[in-house]
Amino acid sequence: MISGVVWHWWLGFFLVIGSIGAVLALLAGYFAKVQNPRYPRKP
Repeated sequence: MISGVVWHWWLGFFLVIGSIGAVLALLAGYFAKVQNPRYPRKP
């Protein structure tokens, strides 16, 4: 019975970490594709 609680805690932990990573990757991709062409770097 206790192993089910521990298993669900670890599963939730990895899902939260993966979700945060996916959101950060989405934001990084947005800034790379949309914001960078709008404000190009000066040579």
